[in-house]
Amino acid sequence: MTRYREICNDLAHRISAGVLHPGDELPGIRELAQQWHTTASTVSRAQRRLADAGVLELADRRRARIAAGAVLAARRFLQSDAVLRLAGSDDPALDLLTGTLDGKLTIVTREGSVTGLSAVRQGHADGAAIHLLHRDGVYNAPFALGMLRGMEPHLIHLWRREQGLIVPRGNPYRITGIADLKDRRISARRPGTGTRILLDRLLLAAGHDPDHLRGPQVGSHLEVALAVATGTVDAGLGVRSAATDLGLDFVSLTWEEFDIALAGHALDSAVHLVAALRTPALRQRIAALGGYDTSRSGDVTKLSAPDAAEARMAGRG
Repeated sequence: MTRYREICNDLAHRISAGVLHPGDELPGIRELAQQWHTTASTVSRAQRRLADAGVLELADRRRARIAAGAVLAARRFLQSDAVLRLAGSDDPALDLLTGTLDGKLTIVTREGSVTGLSAVRQGHADGAAIHLLHRDGVYNAPFALGMLRGMEPHLIHLWRREQGLIVPRGNPYRITGIADLKDRRISARRPGTGTRILLDRLLLAAGHDPDHLRGPQVGSHLEVALAVATGTVDAGLGVRSAATDLGLDFVSLTWEEFDIALAGHALDSAVHLVAALRTPALRQRIAALGGYDTSRSGDVTKLSAPDAAEARMAGRG
């Protein structure tokens, strides 16, 4: 490793660890050169590189300062080659996120929330995209705590998204809710997916037996919409953006939390994802798909049993 890169890494590690704080002023270049036993030009090159990465602020004839967003920027710098492996649920907006991260995020499977959590538990993925509604009315945290027990589980908030019934244009069957699905052919996601779990809960609440569901099982929200568009089924549960893409009508049923559950050791690999989720440009692109709320995208929460208990109480309030 070149000397200037060693200096970059040393400063980035100290900022990431909280030894140096945003707003702190660094010593002069010559003093730093003496500390690192190198030349002033090498220190200057390192500072320019960190400034380009958003870690430092440089100004003419002034010493370098730690930038306001230096902690996250330093972690991104240190993890410049890291790739986050994501399993779990399907969502059209994930394609936008993957494209934005340009190789920093790879989706290893979209087999559903429960399968995604199992992949993280088994070490086959770093994070799982999930939207699982607990019986206490809380999304995701109870499941992440249970399936990632002992792994210091965290949630990274992706977005809230709108789920509902995708129906043909003009809604010819006059479907207004779950109660109208009796005797209709319905396109459903596979068991173990968050959307299938939601559909089963809604059917039970409406007095319908999920085991009597008629229609094909499909692997994605787009396939749900395609089944409706081709007349294979009368309706299907999916996200609004899938209906919008194919010019179909949509009957809104609920908004749900869509998060990434991951172990504590995978947080560093997720630093590029968190940074991207916090950018206004990406948030606007996702929101423009329809049926997305990105106001808290990029929020990171460390989970603990007391946190889940508080969340359950809040969900009942």
